[in-house]
Amino acid sequence: MNNIAVFAGSAHRELAQEICDNLGVPLLPSTVKRFANDCIEVQLQANCREKDVFIIHPLVPPVQENLVELLLMLDAARGASAARVTTVLPHYAYARSDKKDAPRISIAARLVADLLSTAGAGRVLAMTLHSPQVHGFFGIPVDHLHALFELAGHFRGLDLSNTVIVSPDLGNAKEAASFSRMLGVPMAAATKQRLAADQIAITSIIGDVEGRDVIVLDDEIARGSTVLGLLDELRARNVRSVRVACTHGLFTDGAVEKLTAAPDVVELVCTNTVPIPASKRTDKLTVISVAPALAEAIRRIHKGESVSALFEVNQVALVDAADPHADAPGAGEPQ
Repeated sequence: MNNIAVFAGSAHRELAQEICDNLGVPLLPSTVKRFANDCIEVQLQANCREKDVFIIHPLVPPVQENLVELLLMLDAARGASAARVTTVLPHYAYARSDKKDAPRISIAARLVADLLSTAGAGRVLAMTLHSPQVHGFFGIPVDHLHALFELAGHFRGLDLSNTVIVSPDLGNAKEAASFSRMLGVPMAAATKQRLAADQIAITSIIGDVEGRDVIVLDDEIARGSTVLGLLDELRARNVRSVRVACTHGLFTDGAVEKLTAAPDVVELVCTNTVPIPASKRTDKLTVISVAPALAEAIRRIHKGESVSALFEVNQVALVDAADPHADAPGAGEPQ
């Protein structure tokens, strides 16, 4: 790992440090200052000249503050003559703004992608973007990872003989289908209608969930309104138990408390792409680290190796865990 420089913004330094520990490289220092006029200044406090620079900084609340900080860090690295600058986005908040679904609104996912490139990013390493088209909004190379392997590894230790994977909407059905294949269980999907920003209606569930143990899989949980609405429909179908899993656990407006208070929800699982403060942690909440996966992707990018091969390695590992004598499936494709 020669000639590499890893920095982190203030959004999630704990994850950045864990990634660097997995890489065996130091997390280099940087500072953020705020002037009297409320402008901020970022300084990278280590040499970047002709280095392969990685800046780890998820766009998490406060999103606008963190976005400006990331743009300034990218500009600082480029101005310091970095050979290449890669922005590592464990969470890309603006990915949800990926289409024009109302008059006179901006497609912020594309605009912010342009801003990152203009600021100095030459490559992006992202984790579980909200929809496939967001990948195409970037005019620079994007390595898009997902956390399905890490989540599947957690659930593989359970008795899954009566389990079904449920997608809370049809937009997430492809990922739920991949997840169900990893675990060797069937899947179902709900149909959802969004009535307002915090109000949804689950109109039906496609698939057999009657009397089953359910794992609800979503990419992101913020207020939790979609999952809470889905729980009502699942109860009406007499499901035996519910586990809820997601990659990005934002958990705003008391979502953790609302979800874990439900007696039929036995576990809430997320990854650490988003910082989870102690105040939001409960006995029912399990946080899985994606630092090893991000570290391996960074190592492969730095060394010019295939990142998509990670999916093949993960698929083989899942097959071996299920049946050491089974034939390995074909290589998984990155999203």
